Amino acid sequence: MRMSNLFLSTLREVPAEAETISHQLMLRAGIIGKLAAGVYSYLPLGLRVLKKVENIVREEMDASGAQELLMSALLPAESYQASGRWDVFGANMFRLKDRNSRDFCLGPTHEEIFTNTVKQNLKSYRQLPVTLYQIQNKYRDESRPRFGIIRSREFLMKDAYSFDRTWEGLDVSYQKMYEAYCKIFDRLGLDYIVVDADSGAMGGSGSQEFMVKSEVGEDTICYCPACRYAANVEKAECFAPDMEKEAKKPMEKIHTPNVKTIEELVSFLGTDSTAFVKTLLYTAGEKTVAVMVRGDREVNEVKLANHLGVNGDDLMLAAAEVVMEATNAKVGFAGPIGMKVPVIMDREVSAMSNFIVGANETDYHYINVNTDDFEAEIVDVRTIVAGDPCPKCGQPSSTTQGIEVGHIFKLGTKYTEALDCTYLDENGVPQTIIMGCYGIGVSRTIAATIEQFADENGLVWPVAIAPYQVTVVPVNVKDDTQRQMAEEIYESLKKQGIEVLLDDREERAGVKFKDADLIGIPVRITVGKKAADGVCEYKLRTDSESVDLPIEEAMEKAIAYIKENI
Repeated sequence: MRMSNLFLSTLREVPAEAETISHQLMLRAGIIGKLAAGVYSYLPLGLRVLKKVENIVREEMDASGAQELLMSALLPAESYQASGRWDVFGANMFRLKDRNSRDFCLGPTHEEIFTNTVKQNLKSYRQLPVTLYQIQNKYRDESRPRFGIIRSREFLMKDAYSFDRTWEGLDVSYQKMYEAYCKIFDRLGLDYIVVDADSGAMGGSGSQEFMVKSEVGEDTICYCPACRYAANVEKAECFAPDMEKEAKKPMEKIHTPNVKTIEELVSFLGTDSTAFVKTLLYTAGEKTVAVMVRGDREVNEVKLANHLGVNGDDLMLAAAEVVMEATNAKVGFAGPIGMKVPVIMDREVSAMSNFIVGANETDYHYINVNTDDFEAEIVDVRTIVAGDPCPKCGQPSSTTQGIEVGHIFKLGTKYTEALDCTYLDENGVPQTIIMGCYGIGVSRTIAATIEQFADENGLVWPVAIAPYQVTVVPVNVKDDTQRQMAEEIYESLKKQGIEVLLDDREERAGVKFKDADLIGIPVRITVGKKAADGVCEYKLRTDSESVDLPIEEAMEKAIAYIKENI
């Protein structure tokens, strides 16, 4: 492709709305164009990258024995209503009606649709196991789309579903997908970690996420350097500390005027936050609960929602009037003693002694409270932090941020039971099919790759997914020798199957070099003043300096580099 013909417009300035490196560079390098919040078009360079990631995913899925098909993105409501998820998805689902007022949605995910497809087409145990997949756009009406294509309202996803006769068969299918995912992300050269995860709205028994380490990742990962345990903090279990109870002291109500926050209490009482227990009220649909965690801890709302059996979107901090009704006090003075709603106490609090809580009376707190002073259900509802004991080996854990690029689930019979998806066994008896679900965010993987590899000059694409593999840059296209040599290199590399970009624009060399770095082409061959001597400059995008090489040697070196890293 000639740059003079390429549909490309690069930006020198960082777009104001772009917060992350990937979002900034994808806009600046002409990879994507914004249509609306969370909605983007893929421009020619971006589409080439997207297709390459898609093809790597497809190759490894096919190699695993999975079969590709393509479902509609416009889906009738009935299957989601049968599984109960029509309501569970809530406002995240794009809903519409056809001209006959029949309910439809734009597919957020396809568990139900694949299940019905198998139900309609698969009858005998002889047809199992089978794994089906598609690569297709998904639609979710994110409340806060951000970070470009990391969290958008339309995104490209590979979703696969395995169907087995037995749980042991599911384990085999799951392991095949695990290995295929590792091969995919290895081919992309990503620094990733596989973590235990919460299954969320997908349901099922077991779940693992493939996380690319990144400072802008929306997910926090807990991992153990000692035993290599890793889990999303939504999933990582916290235990009660092994500590002896103190001798019980007399409980006392104290006046704390206008002291509502933990920070204010620490200052007012001259102690530290670990001596306090904060009580937060949550509403989950029609239900209100009080949740107790140590003063310096955070409530893990995913754990709480799972314990309550509600969708995370339906769980929220209670409004001030709800707090007043449950406690007879303003917000900031809630406590377990005399609480009018059920109380959930974190495991850590159950090991504490003589702690401080709100008195359910405005401007008052209790000191020297102990767990036998009130009734509460003991549940793990806090978020693990760095330094907490590893849930597996007990050694100090660490945390890092990550971008989720893949997620695999053992769904079991959650959907096949709801949709009556069965097969006939050897005796002609109907049996419920056991299911797995496996997703990769194809478009999100591009953003994660950028976050991990980009530098101060722009994109740095791995060879496997670069929009073009080599860029040939004649310094002065008006110089016949330079132009002719650049053309010869361009044509020769194309004949060798190399994807080449020829920068034949009448621009200054500095502009061409900046654009080459910005769009991240892996190899640059520059034809300049030494062209008459048969010499050019050879430079990798990852290197800081170029080297002078004879033309033939530069081409051979480029071809070898591409083939080694493809």
